[in-house]
Amino acid sequence: MSNDIFVLVEHRDGAVAESAYELLGRARELAAATSGAAVALVAGAAASLLASQLGAASRVIAVEDASLAEFTPAAWQAALAPLIAERQPLLLLVPNSGSGMDVAAGLSAATGLPLAAYAVDVAIAGGSPTVTCQLYAGKINVRVRFDGGRGIATVVAGAFPAAAGQAAGSPAVERVAPAAADARIRFRRLIRPEAGGVDITKESILVSIGRGIGEADNVELAERLAAALGGAVSSSRPVADAGWLPRTRQVGKSGLRVKPKLYLALGISGAPEHLEGMRDAELIVAVNTDAHAPIFGVAHYGAVADILEVMPALTQRLGG
Repeated sequence: MSNDIFVLVEHRDGAVAESAYELLGRARELAAATSGAAVALVAGAAASLLASQLGAASRVIAVEDASLAEFTPAAWQAALAPLIAERQPLLLLVPNSGSGMDVAAGLSAATGLPLAAYAVDVAIAGGSPTVTCQLYAGKINVRVRFDGGRGIATVVAGAFPAAAGQAAGSPAVERVAPAAADARIRFRRLIRPEAGGVDITKESILVSIGRGIGEADNVELAERLAAALGGAVSSSRPVADAGWLPRTRQVGKSGLRVKPKLYLALGISGAPEHLEGMRDAELIVAVNTDAHAPIFGVAHYGAVADILEVMPALTQRLGG
């Protein structure tokens, strides 16, 4: 057993995901409280090459094999479970992403370690990890303490500042050969979304609409407002699922991450999946009929109102 805090590092195309820096920064703080170390855990065909991007880690454990060149849950679970069982870190932090949740659930089942999902805070109390998790789209926070004092937590993007985990340096690297993976699931190809006419990641102003828009015909109201502001229209997942806007306009965990100067969240409740993609905006203004919508927890300004009334009134006021 150890008092180390492990961080599972997500990466693609040779670049470390921002979530890794968020978790490494927090892991360093936690490790200082446990007299342990912040350890970066990287899986891939050439995982050790990413060590130069992980200077905040005390050391890097690189699980390297050709079978890990592309992500599949079965391969990563088979590669990482024996290592976690052997090293027994105090806590394993995993991004609360699609792939992160897949791996964390499998590791929990394989190792018997309890899993806390949708974490927004992680602390050490009495020598044991305490995790605060969001439930019901962020409307309830639950504090969890693991039986036995050890566990796995999937952490929502943006819960901690990435800057705390971005440090220069080349930590020591330990290369580990993985166990044979289950070959029944194989990676075939990565299908990247087609580029749209508007790149919302480069827009400084976004008028983002959610389920509260009501119907496809009302999207035009958002487009008029965006034009008056000199911005573009984006959306939460329900709007993209309905086909009212293309996937290239979707903000969130399963969409795109944006950092505009102004983010108007109109009729968006603020589920954790959406907040992952927009919480770093410089100014967030939310309008929703539900006074208890989680979006108001991250908004700088908010109004409890009907967006179908607010959008045309604001457009008119802007001269649009």
